[in-house]
Amino acid sequence: MEFRYIIINIVAITSLQLLIFCFVRTLSWLFGWQKSTRKKVGWTLYLGINSILLVPFLTPYKIFRPMAFILVFLWFAFLISLATLTLNKLSGWRLNALLRKVYPVAYLGLIGFALFNAYVPQAVHFSVKIDKPLKEPIRIGVASDTHLGILFGAKQLDKLAEIFQQEKVDLILMPGDIMDDDTLAYEAENMQSSLSKLAAPLGVYATLGNHDFFGQQQAIYQSIEQAGIKVLWDQAVEIDGKFVIIGRNDDLYRNRPTAEQILHNVNTALPVFLMDHRPTDIVAHSQLPIDIQVSGHTHNGQIFPANFIVKMLNRLSYGYEKIGLGHYFVTSGYGFWGVPMRLGSRSEVFIIDVEGQR
Repeated sequence: MEFRYIIINIVAITSLQLLIFCFVRTLSWLFGWQKSTRKKVGWTLYLGINSILLVPFLTPYKIFRPMAFILVFLWFAFLISLATLTLNKLSGWRLNALLRKVYPVAYLGLIGFALFNAYVPQAVHFSVKIDKPLKEPIRIGVASDTHLGILFGAKQLDKLAEIFQQEKVDLILMPGDIMDDDTLAYEAENMQSSLSKLAAPLGVYATLGNHDFFGQQQAIYQSIEQAGIKVLWDQAVEIDGKFVIIGRNDDLYRNRPTAEQILHNVNTALPVFLMDHRPTDIVAHSQLPIDIQVSGHTHNGQIFPANFIVKMLNRLSYGYEKIGLGHYFVTSGYGFWGVPMRLGSRSEVFIIDVEGQR
């Protein structure tokens, strides 16, 4: 287990204890419990919730999944509790009775809003002009982090194909985390027929992300290829003498070459489009003859306030920026990880109109 995941789990478990405490206090306020009742419920929740995390058959990576669900529901409760407490303080507690009635409605409304953000995608448009010749403009569709699995599958892929068809994209790029760790749900739901609907005149290309490298990378690679999508395994392809696409494996792949090494065998006089799942190498890439890089991985935090955390950890955590020699894009992703919710982020695809020098 990577050290960073150990740290994440420690922080998550600590946060969980604090959120349980706040949740018990909220329940006590809602139902008017006595101190003895609050203690009994508190200990029951502490023991029950923490016991879930100790189920012996869970692997280290999967421990965080049930924890993520619990954390999110408790976090949403905390946000509504904070809002009601603030309103009570401002009103001198005159709104207390009303807020007790409003609380459940507000809580369910927040959950509904988070589900909407996760399952109703938007198309975000950009237009850039690169410094290399391009015979005609190209419209690129970008869909990262589909995380195909139990909670996100064929229906969402059908919608994705529909979006790209409506947007009339020339090229589709999928920079990693295509599957959610394995192909079990993908095969059980027969998602290949839906994934194969993704089509564009200049092709559909993908690369593998960290969740594609949790031990099932060969099965994931083969499944994507069988759907008619070309997976670029630390390699470059030249498309009709017009431009070059490079796909890098996630940095969990220990033997991956640097982008600079891959570029040694590339005609960099042509426009170069790079797929790199994580945006961590953007600064280094900005000094290379790379015209456009598309990345994902961050999910733009997925759940507030994690969007501020990923912003602190990355030069570019979300959106678009012209850096050095190239144009850099980081999408929040089409799918989600862990919980089927987003707050402070949205399911999306990027539509990038690229124009070259004439």
